[in-house]
This record gives sequence, C-alpha cells and structure tokens, in this order.
Amino acid sequence: MTFGDVVHSSSDGQKFESSIPTVNARYSAKYFGLKKGVVAYTLLASHVPLSARIIGANEHESHYVFNVLFNNLTDIQPDTHSTDTHGANQVNFALLHLFGYRFAPRYRDFRRKVQTGLYGFKHPNAYTSCALKPVRRIKESLIQSEWENVERILLSLALKSTSQSVIVSKLSSHRRQNRTKQALWEFEHIIRSLYLLDYVDSPLLRRNVHRASQHEQELWNECTRLIANAVVYYNSVILSEVLSTLNTQSNQGAIDTLQRVTPLAWQHINFYGRYRFDGDLRPIDLVKVAAELAKSDSKQWGMTA
Repeated sequence: MTFGDVVHSSSDGQKFESSIPTVNARYSAKYFGLKKGVVAYTLLASHVPLSARIIGANEHESHYVFNVLFNNLTDIQPDTHSTDTHGANQVNFALLHLFGYRFAPRYRDFRRKVQTGLYGFKHPNAYTSCALKPVRRIKESLIQSEWENVERILLSLALKSTSQSVIVSKLSSHRRQNRTKQALWEFEHIIRSLYLLDYVDSPLLRRNVHRASQHEQELWNECTRLIANAVVYYNSVILSEVLSTLNTQSNQGAIDTLQRVTPLAWQHINFYGRYRFDGDLRPIDLVKVAAELAKSDSKQWGMTA
C-alpha cells in the first residue's frame, strides 16, 4: 500500500498441502495434519505480489523477509515493510535498516514487547523519570570493535555469495557463538527500540502497520472467495446439465444419487499448474462434460458430499 510518499509492503506465508513429494514439502500437524505441504511466502505492495519464495512448513518465515525484499526486481520498491510476529527475529531490524528499509512488524503482544525490548545508551537508573524504561544499556564498544566483521556479513548478503536465508538463519540463532553476532544483535536492539518508541508515540505509524497487515489478509480472503465462487458456479452448471440429461433418460437411480452431490466439492478440481491468458481461449463445453458424466457410473462422479 502507499501512505503519502511511503510505499508500505507486507509479507506472509500461505500454506498449501502437497499432493506429491517435493523437495520443500514437510510434515506439519498444525497446517496439514498427517500430510505434507509447503509455504508460499509472498511480498505484497500496491496490490501487486512483487516477490515470492516456496519454503518448507518447518522453516521460520522471518529467515526469508530479507530475501523477498532484496530480490524484488520490480519498479515498486517498498520503503517500509510489515509482517506479523512470525516475521521478526534477532536481526531483521538491523539488516533491513542497513539496506535502506524500515522494518515495522505487528507484534501480537506489543505491551510485553515494550516492557522487555527497550534498550538505552545509559544505565536504566538514568531513566527513572520516564514512563518507559530500558532493560539495560547498549554495549557501544562491542558494536564499534566488531563493525568491520559486520560489514563483511552485509557484503555477503549484497553479493548473494551464499544463500541469504542461511545467513539470516545463522545470525538469528539463539546461540551466542561469537562477538560479531553479539555486535549485530546489539545494533538490532538500537533500531528495534527506536521503532517501539515511535510505534507508541505515532498513531499514524500504528494505523499504517495495522492497515498493511489487514489489507494483505483481506486480499487473500477475497481471492479465496473468488475461487470458491468459481468452483460453485462450475459445479452447479455441470450438475444442472447432468440433471437435465438424466431427466430425459428417465434414470431415476442416478437422479436419486444426484441429490447427495454438493456443488461445494473441489476434490475433482486441480488448483495448481500453469495458466496462460495470452492465447485464444476456448470455452469449456459444459454440455459435453455433463453428457459424459451422465453416461458414467454415478459413484465415480467425485462430488458426493
């Protein structure tokens, strides 16, 4: 979305069950039960999907926020980017800031985030008169001493010399393996603290962050509703034609079976594949489809409720 002169993008993952084994397909009891699936992680701005990655359901979405933003090659270049809580980790504030983006996630529990996520350049005792207090002081010397190593990490991301998601995943790991990672985390604390304070102080920022996230959800919902309506229409037309054919044939047994068939069924429809809109499109001969169904065994129709 565009708020004034600011292009405000958002990203989120859609979960899709996989009918065949793929490299990215993973088990997820939460989304797929006992089956496997993938996640389509998509960057949206100005009503346009700008960039997308197919990832496993076991992977953390926050590791791909930088990917979809930095690899966006369209003319629409976001200034501010929002995600839900799953898009935040230990380094995204720092990385996006250093590459020219403003990270503006919508936290599920913002009050708790403010209470535990503010850092200052002075000891917390120096903020006794403030309504909001930092949890500790920023380690400025650590950032300064390790900055050359941080720049090497940034160069690797910019040159795409290795998988960006792997770098982000390692950097946001909770294991403090070296001083460079700790220094980047300290810089992250600065940028995140500034965002939290701005979020508290700016009604406009709060409204834009919520509107960007809400708009994305509404867009996906409207797309789903459109597809569902198309399925219902397609099924209804075919069933009407089948009923007309069966009435002509006086096939009472098949007509009785037809009463248990629902136009809401979708197991006989392929939602995936390649779609082309640049050629001469021939309309589906629904009468012919219905005639073939009327000839077949009614148990094989595949739309029984």
